[in-house]
Amino acid sequence: MTGRAGAVPGDAGAVTGVLAVDSGGSGLRATVGVPGREPSAPRSSREPVRTGARGIDPGHLLEQLLPMAHALTAEAGVDRLDTVVVGAAGFATLGDALRAELPGALARELGVRAVALAADAVTAYIGALGPRPGAVVAAGTGLIAIGTDLTRWRRADGWGHLLGDCGSGAWIGRAGLEAALRAHDGRDGGSVRLLACAEEQFGPITGLPGLLYPRSDRPAVLASFAPRVAARAADDPVAAGILRDAARHMAESAAAVCPAAGEPRIALTGGLFGMGDPLLVPLGEELARRLPHARRVPAEGDPLHGALRLATELAAGRLTLPGEKTMLYVVSTKGD
Repeated sequence: MTGRAGAVPGDAGAVTGVLAVDSGGSGLRATVGVPGREPSAPRSSREPVRTGARGIDPGHLLEQLLPMAHALTAEAGVDRLDTVVVGAAGFATLGDALRAELPGALARELGVRAVALAADAVTAYIGALGPRPGAVVAAGTGLIAIGTDLTRWRRADGWGHLLGDCGSGAWIGRAGLEAALRAHDGRDGGSVRLLACAEEQFGPITGLPGLLYPRSDRPAVLASFAPRVAARAADDPVAAGILRDAARHMAESAAAVCPAAGEPRIALTGGLFGMGDPLLVPLGEELARRLPHARRVPAEGDPLHGALRLATELAAGRLTLPGEKTMLYVVSTKGD
């Protein structure tokens, strides 16, 4: 007699599933998957997981995740979870405490067999391309490029708005506001159109430093001006030049991580690409020039989709992606 989809070996009537988690700047999202079924509707929190002296706080992540996991498994009719994959922003540099504590805690609390912790760039990659050689540029408020030849991961940028994230929403917004301030001062490189946009959005331009510098969400505030830059690109050469420069930075990062051999794929993912042609046209030109051997393809899914893909492959014993401590950390929790 054949058991139900996702039945646990040795228990033909029970249903087992996998839990996929995306932890980012706007909070947690989670979904449960069962082989042969559509994944559950995601649940989400609006509170980002805290970071501190130890990096990403595993206790705070668990505090938000466990109620979601229990609710999702109940809704999906899942009797037990086999595998959990957590894709986390900042994992590459702030993930020590997660690696040390989260696998054991998830084994104790949820009884899972395996846990994978991943940088959100990795889950963005898998969501966009799946387990194939290539490169992905993930761009929103920040920006990172990630690539693999299936033997190792390579990343470029993702260093934050003060040190990098070149071409990101925060970068474009900052460049647009700088052009507005140049116009106000009468310096070369200014844009009176962007000056008007800045004052419409933020008030008198001389008050901008006082509005911006004390805020802890400066990257998001800067990025909020990026759509204004895109909107002016058709009639303002300064705005158009900012987007061309952003496209050049993105293509540089993609070229730094894309496999040199074969016919790798390139995908773009993230909200910044909703700007449309003012950004996508120069970016397409730059990618074609720098990576003529690579094939542009549309992203298949988002980072949560990527986490679910990883969880499904891991549960089935089919995971072929390279494991690296700071990028994709896989732990068997049997016996925990």
